[in-house]
Amino acid sequence: MPILSMFYGIIVRMYNESGGRHKMPHLHAQYQEHKIVVNIDTFETMEGSFPKKQYHQLLAWMGIHQDELKVNWILLSGGEAAFKVEPLK
Repeated sequence: MPILSMFYGIIVRMYNESGGRHKMPHLHAQYQEHKIVVNIDTFETMEGSFPKKQYHQLLAWMGIHQDELKVNWILLSGGEAAFKVEPLK
């Protein structure tokens, strides 16, 4: 699963899930032993959980880069490679 970005110990990934169980545009993130799947359009948590601080950092980053995340989803859905997204600073 390609890594899109890493910041403050959070690793963000996205991959093509043709036929996968999550049909909506989403990303996967990990912080230590915590994993979460978040919808790119609504920022709704689809699966898992994060500590509160890291959850808010992830959502802030997603808000800043939502358009880039949507483009990556389209690229991956079409079988193309995703591009890196600037980390939260």
